[in-house]
Amino acid sequence: MRFLLIAELIIAGCCGVACGQDAPPDSPREFRAVWVATLDNIDWPSRSGLSTSQQQQETLRILDRAEELHLNAVILQVRSAADAIYPSQLEPWSRCLTGVQGKAPEPVWDPLQFWIEQAHLRGLELHAWMNPCRAHTNRGELADSHIARRQPELVQRYGNLLWMDPGRRETLEQTLNVASDILRRYDVDGLHVDDYFYPYPVEQQDGQIQPFPDDDSWQLRSPSERDSSRADWRRANVNRLVQGLWKRVVAERPEVRFGISPFGIGRPGRVPGITGFDQYAGIYADPELWLQQGWCDYMAPQLYWSIDLPAQSFPILLKFWQEQSAGRIPIWPGLLTSRVGARTKQFPAEEILRQVAETRKGSMVSGQLHFSMNTLMKNPEHLADRLKSEVYAQSALAPVHQRVPGSPLAAPQVRLSSDSPQRLQLQSEAGPEFRGWAVWLQIDGKWQFTVVSPRVAELQIPATVQRCHVTAVSRTGLESRPTIVRIPQDR
Repeated sequence: MRFLLIAELIIAGCCGVACGQDAPPDSPREFRAVWVATLDNIDWPSRSGLSTSQQQQETLRILDRAEELHLNAVILQVRSAADAIYPSQLEPWSRCLTGVQGKAPEPVWDPLQFWIEQAHLRGLELHAWMNPCRAHTNRGELADSHIARRQPELVQRYGNLLWMDPGRRETLEQTLNVASDILRRYDVDGLHVDDYFYPYPVEQQDGQIQPFPDDDSWQLRSPSERDSSRADWRRANVNRLVQGLWKRVVAERPEVRFGISPFGIGRPGRVPGITGFDQYAGIYADPELWLQQGWCDYMAPQLYWSIDLPAQSFPILLKFWQEQSAGRIPIWPGLLTSRVGARTKQFPAEEILRQVAETRKGSMVSGQLHFSMNTLMKNPEHLADRLKSEVYAQSALAPVHQRVPGSPLAAPQVRLSSDSPQRLQLQSEAGPEFRGWAVWLQIDGKWQFTVVSPRVAELQIPATVQRCHVTAVSRTGLESRPTIVRIPQDR
């Protein structure tokens, strides 16, 4: 369905830029994303057992809000605990949909396909977010088709969780096969994994850390690993999984971005004055190595601390990760936006606005990922309103996919409507490569920019517009040659 975008919306997404009379500046770019968590109905659906229609309506409200806030990507959790929010032959339906794992929604539908289609209509990227090794959170019964039932030797209990053992070859294959299944069947723009490879340490009643029960897989390690310490062997297991996911993306869908969101602190001692959990020794993750090896298209370290907290300072940690990347891979940090309005450890709304500003101080294209959508829907302390009116007042295109930019689309067809001299009719190449229009309007000698979604066929413009530059934007962020329309001033 196509819609008419009214003038008030185009102006709301614009920001005046003084520039030469003949051409506008480069289009602004920034990765602006939000995580949508499905585990335990954190963000979507709001509760289990909703009808298909209700789940779809909630989806549309979330995507409309993302578009309204001038975001350009949604990171949707499609696999929270060896399950799926889409029909899968590999893993059971997620409990978040019906309240029962393995039970299909009624009437049956494909939530992931719906999310993708509706996100693309709004000019939003849709990244499929997978939890790598978590198998169960101890809520609800397991379906017979769950891996803990089918292959119990691969799953270990740790604390109150079930965890797929990263030391087993079959665990690696299961996660890689799920990734391939998503990449082959769905038109996702990104594949995204978080920090759940090995579980975070659990303290026992005696104060000691509960050991992860991987004695069996340790005994099954390959001959080439016999001289490794168990910690090095565990890190190698995680590295194999990260590299394997990277290779699957590159081989099967090279135009898809692969993103990783690790814990936000590097090794102790690597950053003067910074203290905190050691993910290298605690969960056997080595994201510094992943950056060095180039095993991702972007990294989103979870910088869930305030700017003014000395021991985990947001700007100091951000600089550390940017230095590890050395300009090779974008660092777009995760922000704990959900602390605004939280019951404990609250952030003021101003903290998130300041953090967004901090990300823009580097030399690379900036970006942020907000955790999570529920906060942006509830708008505590008018946070969402302030994001829209302050740091996201101007629309922005997502950064160009550096690894596989592809080819630009043909220039769009743009003309003034015969019915109204204040309406632009827009037409571009159809198909999955088209993601929307980038529009510059010249008003009183200044250029104003906005992003227009693919569902818009006609654009109402102010009477004072002198010239329009319109480009078609591809799925990888490339702009076409501009189509230039000079507006008669006597209309």
